[in-house]
Amino acid sequence: MDSITKAGSPNLQQTIDNVAAAFSRLKGIKEGLVDAGPTGGIQFDEWDWEVGVGLYGFLRRAIAANDRRAINDLVDWYSWQIKRGIPPRQINSSAPMLPLAILIEHVDRPDFRDLVMDWADWLVHNLPKTEDGGFQHVVKERLNEGELWDDTLFMAALFLARAGAHFGRKDWVDEAVYQFMVHTRYLSDPVTGLWYHGWTFVGRHNFAKAFWGRGNAWITVAIPELFSLVPDLDEKDKRFLTNVLASQVRSLKSLQRPDGLFHTLLDDPTSPVETSATAGFAYGILRGVAAGLLPAEDRIHAERALAAVLEQIDGEGVVHGVSDGTAMGHDLEFYRRIPNLPTPYGQALTMLLLTEVLLQNEGKA
Repeated sequence: MDSITKAGSPNLQQTIDNVAAAFSRLKGIKEGLVDAGPTGGIQFDEWDWEVGVGLYGFLRRAIAANDRRAINDLVDWYSWQIKRGIPPRQINSSAPMLPLAILIEHVDRPDFRDLVMDWADWLVHNLPKTEDGGFQHVVKERLNEGELWDDTLFMAALFLARAGAHFGRKDWVDEAVYQFMVHTRYLSDPVTGLWYHGWTFVGRHNFAKAFWGRGNAWITVAIPELFSLVPDLDEKDKRFLTNVLASQVRSLKSLQRPDGLFHTLLDDPTSPVETSATAGFAYGILRGVAAGLLPAEDRIHAERALAAVLEQIDGEGVVHGVSDGTAMGHDLEFYRRIPNLPTPYGQALTMLLLTEVLLQNEGKA
């Protein structure tokens, strides 16, 4: 990917800053990860999954660069959020806990450590579970009784895995890995390797049987990330999940458009193209290749996706071509009708991708 990343490296950090600033504007906040303010350089007001994704990329960059100012900005942000009161616990509000579970390795904050331990214990013992012990996809809007969704693995299971690795809690790591297994059982299609958006134990079906783009992207991101977050993952688990990822990526390569983008419904070329999924696929493939989970030749598909994502970023840092918030659809037409518009999560996934490219350029990934 030298032709893309190396040529654009001088401007890559500026692009990331622009995307981050646009992220803040989309969430109704004046400043973001660029300018200093009451909580340092991070002014995201909400504690939510979109912010969690963005902060994860920001933290990875800060640690790789040994940027103490950026790390202190994160400390200030988490301190402020804890002081003002964190929202009720559910799947999506668990996403900002992943950066925090890594941050405690770099700062001496007993209150941060206590929160990480308490939240991990809550996921294991108090979060509602489905049949077979899956993490029920509880969100602030609804309980989603008996439902498994593919984005749960990134939002909650990765945090639990990292917390377990940090505190030597093999039971937490085992539970996180089990969530990957049970979600694979009910959401992964054995024919294509692609993932359905959701499964319900109440009706015992996969809803619309939609191979939803962004949902699949969370899987492409989550599996390599699990390997990174838990370096001593059991070999049998690594073997299984490597094959799950390879099977999915094999189909993704055949479904990528010539311009590098993917569709909202991956196997439906009449559905809209979708930038956030494309960013997630590029990130996951880059991470998978770097970790040796995917063959080096898969990198060309990440290059094409990266080029396509860069084309979707305007001069103000706004990422275009992102599908609006996507609840569970009961028919495929539901997904086809979802409009594309700028969204905070489109910005966050793009920030995650561009930060990974920057780290790989610098040899720090």
